[in-house]
Amino acid sequence: MGRLVHFEIHVDDMERAKKFYGDVFGWTFEDYSAYAGMPYFGAVTGDADQPGINGALMKRQGPAPEPGQPMNGFACTMGVADYDATETRILAQGGQVALPKYALPGMAWQGYYLDTEGNVFGIHQPDANAK
Repeated sequence: MGRLVHFEIHVDDMERAKKFYGDVFGWTFEDYSAYAGMPYFGAVTGDADQPGINGALMKRQGPAPEPGQPMNGFACTMGVADYDATETRILAQGGQVALPKYALPGMAWQGYYLDTEGNVFGIHQPDANAK
């Protein structure tokens, strides 16, 4: 056992974060605040018959990460069909480049971004021709 089954993204502004992840990745949200006792929205990240997991946006319980601070925790990476189109949506919705697109030679394109809440996340487009 020990397989990852759920993730949580800590946010300062729930509506802003829901808009960002909804507009960029097409996620939908279900309000579980009554169960959690705090603002907590389940994130449905895709169809149940596709690989992947669902998670949640939850109200941040402390200070946001400082710009330039090293990673302290996990970075979630989302698989995408079109890296460049996804990056365009990220930037249009207020995200920022943390580590620009680079090739994993013979495997994929990878890069990292900051969401509107200051959290780091990655995007990954498989491409056997990446170099």
